[in-house]
Amino acid sequence: MLIYGINTVLEALRAGRVTSLSVGDRASGRAAEIARAAARDGVAIRRVSAAELDRVSRGGVHQGVVAELAASEPIDVAELVAAAAGPPLIVVLDGIEDPHNVGAILRTVDAAGADGVVRQSRHAASLGGAAAKASAGAVSHVRIAEVVNIARALEEIKEAGVWTVGLAADASKRYDELDLTLPTAVVVGAEAQGLRRLVRERCDWLAAIPMRGHVGSLNVSVATAIVLFEALRQRRARASGGHPTL
Repeated sequence: MLIYGINTVLEALRAGRVTSLSVGDRASGRAAEIARAAARDGVAIRRVSAAELDRVSRGGVHQGVVAELAASEPIDVAELVAAAAGPPLIVVLDGIEDPHNVGAILRTVDAAGADGVVRQSRHAASLGGAAAKASAGAVSHVRIAEVVNIARALEEIKEAGVWTVGLAADASKRYDELDLTLPTAVVVGAEAQGLRRLVRERCDWLAAIPMRGHVGSLNVSVATAIVLFEALRQRRARASGGHPTL
């Protein structure tokens, strides 16, 4: 998998996943620092022209560095749940194909300290290139379980003792009315169609984020961030002896 951009490549180096690095033949500043760090780690380095970097990154904003990543170890839903340090907090992506949204969600999952992401292996945005850059390097750190069927994966998640909460604009319950201190999987759908019918039907709860303005919905990555940080707030409140939903 190819990734590009200063922060994205730097995080991949820190995670030990870079197998080779292409850097501009006139690299300076942070790009040169990354090249030196890669050399210290024994990573193969190629000095190439700016035109070559433009070509391999397919016109992406590479900032003078492009890296090849080793494939991450595959992980299934059961392993993702079992690896949680506390009550699992997982995000399930249902049909999200925009790489910028996927990357932004990965960045938020990492920032909120959530336990990982479940995504469909087909009909989904690639995790390289634009998604990796939008994640600011979080793609190298977040655990990701690839599944064939999201609806079936929700059944596995529920069997593992995790409550599933689907975000839907027409839900009667607000997201902050739910007890998110419980083991929770937040299920989010693509902006155009939301959750698919079978996925929606398999969620234990449907929850909405109240909208007070003229626009009827939020970007899916923003909506995901709101719910994850509400879960984080509730869990901190419970840990300090307060009521999680106040």
